[in-house]
Amino acid sequence: MDLGLSGKKAVITGSTRGIGRAIANLLADEGVDLAICARQQADVDTAIAELSAKGVKVVGSAIDVADGEAYKAWIAEMGAQLGGIDIFVPNVSAGGGNMSEEGWQNNFNVDLLGTTRGVEAATPFLEKSSAAAIVVISSTAGVETFMGPQPYNAIKGALIIHAKQLSQALAPSGIRVNCVSPGPIYIEGGAWEYIKNNMAELYDSTLAQIPQGRMGSAEEIANAVAFLASPAASLITGVNLVADGGFTKRVQL
Repeated sequence: MDLGLSGKKAVITGSTRGIGRAIANLLADEGVDLAICARQQADVDTAIAELSAKGVKVVGSAIDVADGEAYKAWIAEMGAQLGGIDIFVPNVSAGGGNMSEEGWQNNFNVDLLGTTRGVEAATPFLEKSSAAAIVVISSTAGVETFMGPQPYNAIKGALIIHAKQLSQALAPSGIRVNCVSPGPIYIEGGAWEYIKNNMAELYDSTLAQIPQGRMGSAEEIANAVAFLASPAASLITGVNLVADGGFTKRVQL
């Protein structure tokens, strides 16, 4: 199936490792020009070199998405360097586990404002695209109780609601907005590897709740994002696509 992505231009935040890097890899394989970022310039430089080897244009630089004005300026600069933006994926996250007030501030600034500010800055470019798509990265922690009350869960839930409302507001401008909510994703060097090695009981109990009997991979999440970002999903907007191997138990009506 041809997703119709070749020649498109995408901005992906937090895209040098993990899910963000898997998304960048897949979109590059599909012929998409990319703008990427991370906190460390060395990581960005390495990713640019590796992704450019796939035959697409790749630009990017280090940026702290919590620095609102710098972040919005970065997106405008990336849009100018790419010659437009067709796809925006606000992927970067402050992560979970920090239940302090600082944790609330970090998740609010990075996950929520990192999405809303990014959308604001990308919209003038997306409005000029003939196939504009925003794919927000949320989490199953935003749709069901997970581990305990923590900022990550609440903010991820807020992103799902905001994305749905954005989809209604931006549809007349030809911009589709969808969410992907991953369940537990096992990545080498990632959170679940740490939990497996240091909190075996939590890891085993979580794995036991997944009917497929395994955690997902970053590449499987990238597949979901690529489809929703593509012209092949042209009629789909306002969806929260849960990719979790059956981990969540709610009924979606």
